[in-house]
Amino acid sequence: MSAIILESTLTCPHCGYRKTEIMPTDACLYYYECESCQMLLKPAAGDCCVFCSFADVECPSIQQAQALGK
Repeated sequence: MSAIILESTLTCPHCGYRKTEIMPTDACLYYYECESCQMLLKPAAGDCCVFCSFADVECPSIQQAQALGK
């Protein structure tokens, strides 16, 4: 099984601002406020968290499920 990546870069769909964050391993992050434009980001329909919708690496729970073939 491959290692879970905990660092991911979020990109605001409103202003394009990018910030690298450490993803939580015990919960999904449903809301995220952009530091640049202060827009409140929420996951797209069907996504569990803002990392799955707006980041370059999906959240740890999705990575783990993919590693297990689910």
